[in-house]
Amino acid sequence: MSHHLMGVAEIAELLGVTRQRVHQLRQLDGFPEPTSELAIGLVWESADIERWARETGRLE
Repeated sequence: MSHHLMGVAEIAELLGVTRQRVHQLRQLDGFPEPTSELAIGLVWESADIERWARETGRLE
């Protein structure tokens, strides 16, 4: 991905899951902390999410 920030919808698309599932995944130990909270919701650094997804086998 070329974007630097991701919201729940972008994370869901990357992982091929629902937004509700992303909220569940956030509860897991090791899930990256959000970078900031904007009016649209929480945002994460895409590199942090992609690294976590690769390390946990959710992304090749």
